[in-house]
Amino acid sequence: MRFSARNFIIILILFIGFLTFTGAFFVVKEWKQAIVLQFGEPRQVINEPGLKFKIPFIQDAIFFDRRMLNLDPQPEEMILSDQKRIIVDSFARYKIIDPLKFFQTVRNETNFSDRFGRILNAAVRGVIAQYPLVALLSDERETIMSIIESQVVINEKNFGIKIMDVRIGRTDLTEQVANNVYQRMRSEREKEANLLRAEGEELSKEIKASANRQQTVIIAEAERTSSILRGEGDARKNIILGDAYSMDEEFFIFLRTMQACKDTFGNTDMSMVIVPGQVCEKFFGEIELDQ
Repeated sequence: MRFSARNFIIILILFIGFLTFTGAFFVVKEWKQAIVLQFGEPRQVINEPGLKFKIPFIQDAIFFDRRMLNLDPQPEEMILSDQKRIIVDSFARYKIIDPLKFFQTVRNETNFSDRFGRILNAAVRGVIAQYPLVALLSDERETIMSIIESQVVINEKNFGIKIMDVRIGRTDLTEQVANNVYQRMRSEREKEANLLRAEGEELSKEIKASANRQQTVIIAEAERTSSILRGEGDARKNIILGDAYSMDEEFFIFLRTMQACKDTFGNTDMSMVIVPGQVCEKFFGEIELDQ
């Protein structure tokens, strides 16, 4: 029994020593910084990485990130100078440069996000209330963001942080304003479409009228040219016929008669009836006709 009790005591001492040893040392990584607390009160700030010591069961270590962190408060409805209501989603990037001040002010990152998020939204609300919606959608947005950032950084020393950037991630119209804007845009687009259609119809009428005028002019010009050419042709024809008549009157009469007969009896299926006294009788009188 003594041996067993002694072994038990040795094991218990070793176990307590192990807990003491492991609880006395902690590691601060390269991207971390630490504060050693004693009964909840800060006793030491550690900014250098490595293996560190603290008193077991009396002291504790809390860690803060030294890298850039994001602050993303809840989107809020805000009113612009043109009385439009929009939903603004802003965010900031920051670093903890004074962990002791940060701990004394907000204790942890969760509390910081809540408190500084309200400060950020208040700064955004106060600045954009002086501008219309069109300014947020134009190049003037950069100027607005600079003003907001200048108001936000005033509070950074109180929290032991360094503000690296402030941005408005998204600006959305409220549902009612969005519907009004969309309806106005739709009305404007319909008005423009109707105007374009009216201009198109007017242009179409002008083009058709111009085409009709050109058609009338072209047809009239063609008919005039045709009449001139026909007149010139008839005159030339009369000259030729007159010359032919003066050269051989009988042959000319014969030729004209043949032409008249050809025009009249061009169809070979037609029968020819020669009546005494007609011109054709002179030339066909001696021809023996079919009985």
